[in-house]
Amino acid sequence: MDITRRSFLKMSGATALAGGVGVSLQPGAARAQASKWVHTKETTTICPYCAVGCGIIVQTRDGRIVNSEGDPDHPINEGALCPKGSSLPQLSENTNRLTKPLYRAPFAKEWKEVSWDWALDKIAENVKKSRDDSFMLKNEKGETVNRTDAIASVGSAALDNEECYVYQKFLRGLGLVYIEHQARI
Repeated sequence: MDITRRSFLKMSGATALAGGVGVSLQPGAARAQASKWVHTKETTTICPYCAVGCGIIVQTRDGRIVNSEGDPDHPINEGALCPKGSSLPQLSENTNRLTKPLYRAPFAKEWKEVSWDWALDKIAENVKKSRDDSFMLKNEKGETVNRTDAIASVGSAALDNEECYVYQKFLRGLGLVYIEHQARI
């Protein structure tokens, strides 16, 4: 028998219509499934990984994440999640997650654990010193510019619009010119 593409498609279609591939076209009985996430608190949130902003439903029990899934009512992802979004519980339920700040002094080879107060004070000191050392009141033309070119910021997709607005206002208040966001890169 000489098989061409046309004859193959005809035979395949006829076989499928005749039920020869084990696929029934009859409607099946619908069965309700009992949720395995009973006694959980359900919270909607936004995925923190990229700038798409997919909606996620997170189920928690006793303060711990037990499940996360795409939010079918969310207009962006309509219930679908990428592998990163699906692995959201690993952000909080991970034994390898750092819970304290680490600091490596200039030219040091080892990281050391420091307190949050020390780390935040150190960041504030470094920002203030860098800003003070590089702040420009006027440009070469004598125009008032009040800026620093020594500090830049790249925002995170984990921030919502309101947080981005406040963050941007803070950075502009410091005199930053180079303000970028992950969604634009």
